[in-house]
Amino acid sequence: MLRELVEQMAKALVDNPDRVQVSEIEGEQTSVIELKVAKEDLGKVIGKQGRTARAMRTILGAASTKLNKRAVLEIIE
Repeated sequence: MLRELVEQMAKALVDNPDRVQVSEIEGEQTSVIELKVAKEDLGKVIGKQGRTARAMRTILGAASTKLNKRAVLEIIE
């Protein structure tokens, strides 16, 4: 569920939604979600001073709290 949430948010932000790749590494209590986008879309995902990335992490944190888990978003260049 968390992987799909990040994928939906990222695809809505970028110019090349077909090049968005999201993978999830699941642990017992923590999930690490890795987001990879096209190089030219990296700035759109991060945003000015990291505001967009911070907002995505906040939404992910709220969603993961409902699942009684902890989620970390990693944006890979």
